[in-house]
Amino acid sequence: MVDISLQNVIKTFGNVTALNNLSLDIHKNELFGFIGPDGAGKTTLFRIILSLLLPDSGEITVGEIDVKKEIFKLRKIIGYMPGNFSLYEDLSIEENLDFFARVFASSIEENYDLIKPIYTQIEKFKKRKAGDLSGGMKQKLALCCALIHRPKLLVLDEPTTGVDAVSRAEFWENLKKIQKQGITILVSTPYMDEASLCDRVALMEAGEILSINTPKVIVSDFQERLIAVKATNIYQLIQNLKSYKNSRTVFPFGETVHITLQNESAEAKKDLIELENYLSTKQKCQVFYIEPNIEDCFMELMKNR
Repeated sequence: MVDISLQNVIKTFGNVTALNNLSLDIHKNELFGFIGPDGAGKTTLFRIILSLLLPDSGEITVGEIDVKKEIFKLRKIIGYMPGNFSLYEDLSIEENLDFFARVFASSIEENYDLIKPIYTQIEKFKKRKAGDLSGGMKQKLALCCALIHRPKLLVLDEPTTGVDAVSRAEFWENLKKIQKQGITILVSTPYMDEASLCDRVALMEAGEILSINTPKVIVSDFQERLIAVKATNIYQLIQNLKSYKNSRTVFPFGETVHITLQNESAEAKKDLIELENYLSTKQKCQVFYIEPNIEDCFMELMKNR
């Protein structure tokens, strides 16, 4: 069942096209991720879905609600967590939560079962002011406030930016629990590794969707043999690989550089040996084949635009 539908959505800011004729459907109770770098159009898209911005053209519905015409009906069924912490820093955890519950004519007690898995992690600090919380605790409080009225749609704009790895993992565990309560979740992130945690993802760049599918299918569509090269001097390695006569793409990935080749031979081992021989005259390296990840797929799609 389609829960959210966008058809031919366009949004410009002056000469900049933030969303370029975007169309997609999101299913009910789906955890759907929008993956892409800053400037891809993720936040603009979310603000349009939330009726905080009007598109230049196009149609958007959430369930049976026309986002452009039924703003107040829409806002009763959505929970929103923006990228920047936007709660009242001079209020305590408990006071913030109580305030947002009252805004929606609800109470902490009424929907406590929904927020309990998250709130119990910060409840012992409930008298502490929000401005004095760590990044991870602010994140949990913001999520509780977005859920306190039991929305049908939860929209999270880069919720894990700036928090530590442990808090990121806990946050995604909490999202899976929330999804089981029958809530549709939209989440945007610049972190490619978080894509695998979504049911489906849309890879976005410059206001366009490069691919929509499950993370598994997107990875399986990667057609090239992917080689990882590891060396002490990464900058020198990148320059050497770009100078290699058979290089097709060269991208740094942490401690390694990923490379695909043009004119691949029938024997994968032969290509690997030739690359190793070339690099042996330049610097000491480790060269090996690897399986692609979402980020490799994103870079490949960017190349083919």
